[in-house]
Amino acid sequence: MSVPASRLPGFYQLPLLERRRLLAERFGLSATDLDALEGAGGLHSAAADTMVENAVGVLGLPLGLALNFVVDGLPVLVPMAVEEPSVVAACSHLARLAADGGGFTTSADPPFLVGQVQILDVPDTARAMAALRERHAVLVSGANAFCPGLVERGGGVVDVRARVLPQLAVGPHADLDGGGDMLVVHVVVHTCDAMGANAVNTVVEGVAPVLAELCGGRSRLRILTNLADERKARARMRVPWTSLGDDAESGRAVAQGIVEAYRFAARDPYRACTHNKGIMNGIDAVAVATGNDWRALEAGAHAYAARAGRYTSLSRFWNDDGAQTLVGEIELPMAVGVVGGSTRAHPTIQVTRKLLGPFAESVERLAGLFAAVGLAQNAAALKALATEGIQRGHMRLHARKAGEPSSHGAAAPSAGVRA
Repeated sequence: MSVPASRLPGFYQLPLLERRRLLAERFGLSATDLDALEGAGGLHSAAADTMVENAVGVLGLPLGLALNFVVDGLPVLVPMAVEEPSVVAACSHLARLAADGGGFTTSADPPFLVGQVQILDVPDTARAMAALRERHAVLVSGANAFCPGLVERGGGVVDVRARVLPQLAVGPHADLDGGGDMLVVHVVVHTCDAMGANAVNTVVEGVAPVLAELCGGRSRLRILTNLADERKARARMRVPWTSLGDDAESGRAVAQGIVEAYRFAARDPYRACTHNKGIMNGIDAVAVATGNDWRALEAGAHAYAARAGRYTSLSRFWNDDGAQTLVGEIELPMAVGVVGGSTRAHPTIQVTRKLLGPFAESVERLAGLFAAVGLAQNAAALKALATEGIQRGHMRLHARKAGEPSSHGAAAPSAGVRA
């Protein structure tokens, strides 16, 4: 089996400056690009002052590379911005095992994002719903007037639909809900290569008066939802048992431990919360490194985990006895973008996009990569939990914080990871 170009054996043992030199050769990085990887050469205070209010400085995060990833047949080095010591090592470790089984395969939905318009005091919700259906084509056309740039690029509003939300009768908010039934209109927007939050908010604010008049009520909130369940990404991997142990028998025992750990998260929301947090350890780190909204991804993932009325695992694992492999898969909302946001303002993010190559050119590819990283991080955590326990490798890497800096050589990566 050929070694993927993302493997880079011994990379962690190189001095930091030597790692940068290797990247410069491989990706054609300029001196300016390399400067952007320096803390003082990345985001300057002057740029920060244009990005947030009341800016007083810049807070740095370590930027590392997860190695060994093969995603949809392509090797890729994955930039991760994270302060947690075991995240990058864990992802790299599991990605190497997954590469033995062909790597990760992914898929992603088109970049649809939903904006909501809350409409109150509707005298007849059934009649309002009928009116919205009858005027559907006109509403879609009118809404597209508020996003001409998206329309020009082949995107824009693709659907307008509504739901009735009845007043709560039970639950922790029932005594404070009040106000009777309300109507919520969903405006579905194809956001092309952007995450799309600003575009969607502009559209729903623009169409709200027309919707309220048509329904005979008044509009209140007009904003996107971060439960991007029409914009999901999926990843799957197969890890041979022989890659998990000294032979197929010992590897199957490790795989079975991973499966049993997954079953715990599938059944128990207390465990599922920490299980899914481990998934987001990886996804958030890539989101920060690529200028994507990690807060939106977090909110969407956890809401999606509770979509059936009970919070559960975002991932699934089982053993394929015939193929002697552990199979893992994940599905979750993935509203990411390859343009917009902080990509132009932040010079370091421009460099991380270069490292990603074709994965930074398509929102579907980038979304699939995010899902693959989340699955790798999760599987690494379960493997550590099911074998040596979470603390052994994790605390060894924590100890490095008080030791020598990585420019003088790093400890070997560990599979230990926050689970």
